[in-house]
Amino acid sequence: MIRKGMKLYSILFGVCPKCHQESMYQNKNPYAITEVIKMNETCSHCNTKYQIEPSFFYGSMYVSYAVGIAFAVAAFIISYNILGSSLITAFVAIMATLIGLFPVIMRLSRNIWINIFMSYDKELAEKSTKAES
Repeated sequence: MIRKGMKLYSILFGVCPKCHQESMYQNKNPYAITEVIKMNETCSHCNTKYQIEPSFFYGSMYVSYAVGIAFAVAAFIISYNILGSSLITAFVAIMATLIGLFPVIMRLSRNIWINIFMSYDKELAEKSTKAES
């Protein structure tokens, strides 16, 4: 079960890595293509600054490559090995997967990248929750 306080929660749901209270993105829908990478500057709950330094998220391109490969391998295994399709059909399945999930891969790689450098802070999360009450 995935719950607040776990890195996986922040990675999958795109919430603040420090308090897990708010989405890092201005629009939660990754398929709003013009806004796919528009992020809030800080968390309104704990004031965590998301862009640690200029060009911080350039590093997420490396993560994006790995995530894309993982999705491509999964698409190949499902289409070729499980469904028994031809290699050409498997290639088309890989391309469709990568193109269709491109916005998700971008967000997921940013979420992974920021969670490498920041961790959940239970005290900060409780403090920010109490301040709202």
